[in-house]
Amino acid sequence: MRVFLPSLLLAVLAAACSSVPGTGRSQVNFMSAGQEMKMGAQAYTEMLAEERVITTGPDAEMVRRIGERIARSATELLPESDAKRFRWEFKLIDSPETANAWALPGGKTAVYTGLLAITQDEDSLAAVMGHEIAHATSHHGAERVSHNMLLQLGMLGASFSMKDMDPDERNGYMMALGVGSNVGVMLPFSRSHESEADEVGLMLAAHAGYNPEAAIGLWQRMGAASSGAPPEFLSTHPSPGTRIERLRALMPEANKLYQASKER
Repeated sequence: MRVFLPSLLLAVLAAACSSVPGTGRSQVNFMSAGQEMKMGAQAYTEMLAEERVITTGPDAEMVRRIGERIARSATELLPESDAKRFRWEFKLIDSPETANAWALPGGKTAVYTGLLAITQDEDSLAAVMGHEIAHATSHHGAERVSHNMLLQLGMLGASFSMKDMDPDERNGYMMALGVGSNVGVMLPFSRSHESEADEVGLMLAAHAGYNPEAAIGLWQRMGAASSGAPPEFLSTHPSPGTRIERLRALMPEANKLYQASKER
């Protein structure tokens, strides 16, 4: 068992290894694009069933317009991605108290009306929607599921290796492993997804013709609106200050894409 389990893990990891479109980072993904799309479509139906969706008016049209432009940008800028296969949809949800947006695997995307007071203009909303769409094109949801599976398998192996221990002592070790894996592995892993989505999303929005500089002001406003957030090392998201610093470093490349889009 002790020899077989590591060998099995290595074989599974090798078979499930792929690259993230736009960054080239290696990722572990046990799910096919078809499985992701099915999972996303099911979750989308369930989530919208509990919300009031706005289908007409300038804000709903703005969300659709931005989404369609960025989705088209994804097929052009990331030809190696599954963006062409996605069944894109872009909805505006009536929830003035919720400043949020999301994109599910397969391209099902929603924006809450509470976010519009913070974004304030189309370029800033495009930065948010580009970020969320990048989560979908980067297969972050499937990667997170895959890593959870590996983590559970690792915990099972650890529990088996301590089978001869005193039960109370083993439970203490397993609890410590659970906390350590969350703070030391899963939270940084989640923050790396957010940073990657910031990067890819910024490029997608710029390629679609939206001014990338708007992302700086957006995250400054986000930072002002999120006072009292937990320390970065205990959070699933980078702090607004960290995001702004990284976005500034990416801005020369994004501005090139933006200028090229205007020439097109």
